[in-house]
Amino acid sequence: MSKAVDAAKTASNKTTSALSKPASESSPVAASLLHHPYTRTALPFVNGGLAGMTATTCIQPIDMIKVRLQLAGEGIKTGPRASPLSVTRDIIAQGKVMDLYTGLSAGLLRQAVYTTARLGFFDTFMTALKARAEARGQGVGFKERAGAGLTAGGLAAMVGNPADLALIRMQSDGLKAKAMRANYTSVVDALMRISKAEGVMSLWAGAGPTIVRAMALNFGQLAFFSEAKTQLKAKTQWSMQTQTLTASAIAGFFASFFSLPFDFVKTRLQKQQKGPDGKVPYSGMADCFRKVAKEEGFMRFYRGFGTYYVRIAPHA
Repeated sequence: MSKAVDAAKTASNKTTSALSKPASESSPVAASLLHHPYTRTALPFVNGGLAGMTATTCIQPIDMIKVRLQLAGEGIKTGPRASPLSVTRDIIAQGKVMDLYTGLSAGLLRQAVYTTARLGFFDTFMTALKARAEARGQGVGFKERAGAGLTAGGLAAMVGNPADLALIRMQSDGLKAKAMRANYTSVVDALMRISKAEGVMSLWAGAGPTIVRAMALNFGQLAFFSEAKTQLKAKTQWSMQTQTLTASAIAGFFASFFSLPFDFVKTRLQKQQKGPDGKVPYSGMADCFRKVAKEEGFMRFYRGFGTYYVRIAPHA
């Protein structure tokens, strides 16, 4: 046993020693690859995608509950109010605990596409803005951060809309009668069947509110995170980890506040399908806002704010 412990300690010391060396000293090839212009350009996109996919794996059940909350009581102003607990209980009662992870493949694809592009674009824009500001002897302000966040979010949302739509269809499928369910097996299956039945352009249904939601979310998430981090660094003596977590909490709140109404409308539009009469409940984003406000009340747009915040904050 003591030999095994000594061997483990020796291996640990060697690993620590190797990690403590500069990249150029431990592996010249790796260092040269890491600092290659193409690698430096790609890293923000890769890091963003991996971070988003990791967060999605952790909070997919919360996202499932959020979607079901937004679809509960559609078209009804009164009646029992759904809660995160009641929705969770219903999902488990109708199937099994792992049903909370329904649509995970679509969620991962969405993050691989949307978050990769979103954080990559934002980092690229911020790098350019910092270089321009430094050339003028100035710093990057909140206005520039907000502009970068809005633009990055809008561009990424357009690219990621098909995966987003597939996610909503998979998560809402369980609300239908068993005979009417599509029972998608994966995101690829969902995308292929939706394209075949409704046309390829149907994959961009709800793109309007998706883009506006992304812009609002990025304005709150990226701009406020960056601003909060800057302010905390300048005005507190907190550790880097504490600053990051606090900035994330602040950014998550503002991102949730600004984007939840558009997220609500996006969910309703992407879930809807043509009925027997060939019509859909909502003709577009404005029509959805109008009908929900009239039939269900304005505060319905903020139903599940707590759940949404818990979903958004880890991503921040």
